[in-house]
Amino acid sequence: MKLFITGIGSGLGKALAEEALSRGYEVYAISRHLPEELEGRVKFVSTDLSQIERIYMHLSKLLQGVKRLQLVILNAGILGKIKDMRAISLQEMEEVMKINLWANKVIIDALMDLEIKVEQLIGISSGAAKNCNRGWNAYSISKAGLNCMLKLYSWEMSETHIVSLAPGLVLTPMLMEVMSQNEEKFPSIERIKKAPKLTPEKAAEFIFDIIPKLKTFESGSFVDVRDFPEYEDFINKYGVYS
Repeated sequence: MKLFITGIGSGLGKALAEEALSRGYEVYAISRHLPEELEGRVKFVSTDLSQIERIYMHLSKLLQGVKRLQLVILNAGILGKIKDMRAISLQEMEEVMKINLWANKVIIDALMDLEIKVEQLIGISSGAAKNCNRGWNAYSISKAGLNCMLKLYSWEMSETHIVSLAPGLVLTPMLMEVMSQNEEKFPSIERIKKAPKLTPEKAAEFIFDIIPKLKTFESGSFVDVRDFPEYEDFINKYGVYS
């Protein structure tokens, strides 16, 4: 089985790559850097996804000779700054949109151009795409855009099952940055602090456990891990508070 994944430098992406390896996948990855723990274990090309014009070249090099991918996980993303819409510039927003949305379009188009058959494609989304809480500005917009974009691609990629997946609260460097923000000004921060969270390793384990079940949803759907009945038992058992 072959997996292509983006953003494995840390956090959930790194944990997903490690979990995939433990389950027998051959892992192909692009990211800005390769963690030491994954050196020699994955096929890797260093790629800065903000450099949109270079993605196709890197992908062609990495996936040379690959004709089929059982799984694609579009995981790479950035948070941007938590602040009000009025306070964020279009330039700041575009930096987030470029990585969280447009880079994923370039990757999907490249996979199609290279005629690589993809059986299942998962875009890592967020509950922020629907909640649109104060301060989440470009991040919420980019993830809502990702959900819509993958729905649109589902009409064109009839042989690929596609979902946008919200992974719940995961103790990544990104979430730690969120929890350092002003909770009086941005009320969602307090709720996040009080809620149970999974480590990246446990979140990756749960995601891989439900991957076969994702195909029961219509292609193009937005799915939240918290919608699965077994998630409650899982987070009660493994959830941590921070």
